[in-house]
Amino acid sequence: MSLQSHGPVPCDDADGHLVTAGPLTPPADSAGTAADEKALRHSVAEDVQGMVLATLVASLGLAIFAKGGLMIGGMAGLAFLLHYGLGWNFGLVFVLVNLPFYWVAVRRMGWEFTLKTFAAVTACGVLTDIMPRWVDFANMAPLYSALVGGALSGLGILFFIRHRASLGGIGILAVYLQRTRGWSAGKVQLSFDSCLMVAAFFVLAPSKVFYSAIGAVVLALVLMFNHRPGRYMGV
Repeated sequence: MSLQSHGPVPCDDADGHLVTAGPLTPPADSAGTAADEKALRHSVAEDVQGMVLATLVASLGLAIFAKGGLMIGGMAGLAFLLHYGLGWNFGLVFVLVNLPFYWVAVRRMGWEFTLKTFAAVTACGVLTDIMPRWVDFANMAPLYSALVGGALSGLGILFFIRHRASLGGIGILAVYLQRTRGWSAGKVQLSFDSCLMVAAFFVLAPSKVFYSAIGAVVLALVLMFNHRPGRYMGV
């Protein structure tokens, strides 16, 4: 006497391999569907806390650069250069030099990205200026300023990117020129930063420019190692 089977019966396929089908068979992969994308999208609360944390981290990195008398690339670097050379307020200059890039951001990235970026630039500029009133660095070695300032600034930018924002600047224009003219965004960014470092020799001591270059490299490495498509699934 044999027992009657109440489930699917294994069978051989055309190649002689054992195959089964039934309630334990895993469902088809649904990754990339609309439901999957909705589940991964940041909520408003997640965006707010992410933007706040990004602002705190990035502005601390910029404040450490300022205390060390260093600068970085992009519009933040230009704002630092004008701050050191002419005594202008860093936060105000940082906001003003980014204004021409917002129309590019609206056209290429949309209103959400543009408004978040405007908020990020303004908040970081203001917080970098007022942070010395809250935190007093008695001593800041240039090498420490370059390494830690570069790392924190890079992490802040990474957080902004993951919440569809940025610290504005030449990066937006670089992406626009790559899409419309076919120019390499990396080369555009590198060319601008190289010109900025050359100009820095007229304002800063050569040793400060050297440490500034180290800080810029550290920032770039943080983004290079951590900002990879597919590694982070939040949108």
